[in-house]
Amino acid sequence: MLVTGGTGGLGALVAGHLVRRHGVRDLVLLSRRGPDAPGAPALTAELEALGAHVTVLACDVADREALREVLDATPGLTGVVHTAGVLDDALVQDLTATRLDTVLAPKADAAWHLHELTRDRPLSLFVLFSSLAGVLGNAGQGNYAAANAFLDALAEHRHDLGLPAVSIAWGLWDAESGMTGALGHADRARLARAGIAPLDVQQGLALFDAALTAPDPLVVAARWNTSGLRARAANGDLPHLLKGLVRAPRQSAATGPQAAAPAAGLVARLSALPRAEALRVLTETVQAHVATVLAHGSADGVDIDRPFNELGFDSLTAVELRNRLNADTGLRLPPTLVFDHPTVAALATHLIGALAPSVTPSTAPESAPEDTLRAALDRLDQVLEHANGEAAAIRQRVVPLLQNALTRLGSVLATAGGVMDKIDSASDEEIFALIDNDL
Repeated sequence: MLVTGGTGGLGALVAGHLVRRHGVRDLVLLSRRGPDAPGAPALTAELEALGAHVTVLACDVADREALREVLDATPGLTGVVHTAGVLDDALVQDLTATRLDTVLAPKADAAWHLHELTRDRPLSLFVLFSSLAGVLGNAGQGNYAAANAFLDALAEHRHDLGLPAVSIAWGLWDAESGMTGALGHADRARLARAGIAPLDVQQGLALFDAALTAPDPLVVAARWNTSGLRARAANGDLPHLLKGLVRAPRQSAATGPQAAAPAAGLVARLSALPRAEALRVLTETVQAHVATVLAHGSADGVDIDRPFNELGFDSLTAVELRNRLNADTGLRLPPTLVFDHPTVAALATHLIGALAPSVTPSTAPESAPEDTLRAALDRLDQVLEHANGEAAAIRQRVVPLLQNALTRLGSVLATAGGVMDKIDSASDEEIFALIDNDL
């Protein structure tokens, strides 16, 4: 029996299961590092203690000639289990040829080589470890989804040829591997919200056994988080293939126009508030979504001025935040949102201009003088942010106005710390710094 990716993670689990449960006594385990892979000596000793003869080889299974040499040296081969795979997640616009090849080669290319090099052998099984990503898709995993979809199609092709084959589209394993071991708490929480729960080792191996006798060339082996599925059904974004797993919510007064358009309610709420208060509400809304995406217990722990990349965002969490804000605001925001506006505060300031452009100091309900001033300065920040080459000219017009305003407030500012002493000799940059620090 040949197992690719057989020295670690799922490959090692399956190798042990083949010996214990299925009585396999001759195993060839392939991996890039072979006997030098972490845990390989211990795995070999464990399987040999159970009575198996184990050969561990270093082989890049995407290299057809290297794989041919291994197979030529294994004349009595009776089965193949292809578990090898690599992740290199990225948004579509960031998928380079190299990133595609990194993922496709060890999974899709290797599977095709295994098919062609063994098609004339009397195999009893040909198992491909695919992924739910190939069936349902997954944000940031276009390359990985394509590789696994190829495995699913290959199993069907072999099936049509009368050759043994089954592709198992796995959900999440609660076991460390080259792919699942890198998942953090936030990743697992995101998957739970998507409706996917982890399989423990016993559940996964039981599904492996069931797949071996399945009549179809493709089976999905996953455990579902029903709360996540129901939430997606309520939001209307549950994939069609999963709609039979949970009951769709019934339409009622609670799920009528008001519930169907939460964005309208948010916009109306913001428009009725003074700009400073509207910005505070929107900041708290963004902060809450960030806390959910990063699986924080409370939004209080999210620093609104800390860059998203320092908070722990990656391309997948960035897309999820964008999707949540799209649903909450009714806007069509770009996937690069968190990179264009890299903090909660900056993002909220950007969003309020789109959601409630009419909320200005002149049209908002009467507010405190400091709120009016802060709102004006927020608006100035937005103008300067999008001014590009005209920023210098705008600053030349604005600085005198600010200097005059500070002069009129001279007596107040003087008692607040001698600010007037700084005004006459201040440069443009110092004036803006003064506003930032002292107002």
